[in-house]
Amino acid sequence: MATAINTTRALWRAGCRRGPVSRSRSARSLATAATEKREGDISDAFASLSGKGFSPLDPRFAAVKQQLVAGREDALQASWIRLLKSLQEETALIAEQGSKAIPEIDYQDITSPSAEFRAAHRKRGVAVIRDVISDDEVLAMKDELRSYIAANPHTKAFPPENPQVFELYWSPAQIKARSHPNLLKAQQFLMKFWHSKDPNALVSTRHPAIYADRLRMRLPGDARFALGPHVDGGSCERWEETGYGRGKVYADIWRGDWESYDPWESSCRLPVVSDLYQGVGACSMFRMFQGWLSVSTTGPYQGTLLVNPLLRHSTAYFLLRPFFSPRNADPASSNYLAPSNWPLDLSSTNSWLQGASQGHGQELRPELHPHLKLDETMIHMPEVHPGDYVSWHCDTIHAVDKVHSGSSDSSVMYIPTCPLTLSNAEYLARQRRAFLDGTPSPDFGGGVGESQHVGRMGVEDVRKVDEGAGMRGMGLREFDDGEGGLSNGEREVVARANKILGFYD
Repeated sequence: MATAINTTRALWRAGCRRGPVSRSRSARSLATAATEKREGDISDAFASLSGKGFSPLDPRFAAVKQQLVAGREDALQASWIRLLKSLQEETALIAEQGSKAIPEIDYQDITSPSAEFRAAHRKRGVAVIRDVISDDEVLAMKDELRSYIAANPHTKAFPPENPQVFELYWSPAQIKARSHPNLLKAQQFLMKFWHSKDPNALVSTRHPAIYADRLRMRLPGDARFALGPHVDGGSCERWEETGYGRGKVYADIWRGDWESYDPWESSCRLPVVSDLYQGVGACSMFRMFQGWLSVSTTGPYQGTLLVNPLLRHSTAYFLLRPFFSPRNADPASSNYLAPSNWPLDLSSTNSWLQGASQGHGQELRPELHPHLKLDETMIHMPEVHPGDYVSWHCDTIHAVDKVHSGSSDSSVMYIPTCPLTLSNAEYLARQRRAFLDGTPSPDFGGGVGESQHVGRMGVEDVRKVDEGAGMRGMGLREFDDGEGGLSNGEREVVARANKILGFYD
């Protein structure tokens, strides 16, 4: 009884009537703590898709770089040289292994993963979890997606003349997939790879927070959704004191010790602001992993995902690249990639953050990041099948096939893996309101969204999928702070998240 009362109270505070979602409310009733973003689609999130090039930024970024490494210039140069030498070895290994470098595990084995899988996953930061949801269930979801799109032809999509990526967040299939018990257990498994140096950090990997993202149904022959190598979670913010600097996430790299950088430490990520510029599609939630659930059989060159599985190396490289400029800038020269050709450049005119631009994701290109040898180290996911879950660390460089050369659709539902934190709970409260109104998930382009869509799901529909973790992950039911085995930090973040979500006064 208490759960039902508290759920109803929170939903009343969110502005909905008890029971199913009211369809009569105006889509413009979405009033959140943050400013609603302008309308847009996935092309707005990346400079390359929106037709913009890469160039030096505002001169203040030259000063930002100078301040980041002041007094540690010699250490940074030495660290850069070590990184380039190590990269030469690692890139050759990845080019040789290809897709075999990506660790795989069956869903039934996630309770006792092998030491080999654990080691490979920590190093690579990417994985395929096979058969998380049965083929029959997933293919039924796919049919639902098609029916939902057909019933709502006014759905925004990119590109508009031949839709591949749909601005959908609240379709029945997406909600069923995100709230599926198996998918949530797979996410809990993945989050165990993270740890915190602060035993009382306000983060819980036992309580997945659901992040509503888009879906892709890419058709054979498509070349418009040619999203090149990139990293989500902001771009300029990684160098800025008010962005990732709030948690000193990359402090080891800035002090000239890239080898000590730990990409799996979570407490430093809690205060991060990854969206300083209100970019359309710029993620403001702490996603430990990006991910998608496959709803088709798709292999290399068939419109699928590519990743760079050099997690620590590639992160250190694209962060340090703006500090160094080649003496000989001719890529065809024999010594172009030699460490001796790349001295530290902290001049007041060097405001480059290669591939970064305000309000867009971080992009990478062979000409801007030559030592990564992206043409060789961006490797395809192995063939995936309906029900397989693909995940990659939030700092992983990833891309999609330039051309879909297959003969059938390449379709996925994007479902990131997120822990429960205070900022994530705040996002859940805003996202819950968007769900109730049928408007886009808060990080994405604003507008009426699905508020007038036929067949959109309501609260009771979510309850039917999973009245436990599924409802909690959507912010529709309070998290259990009385659960056994919780650390002090976990118990506190659960209690405070429940207050943020309006379940307790």
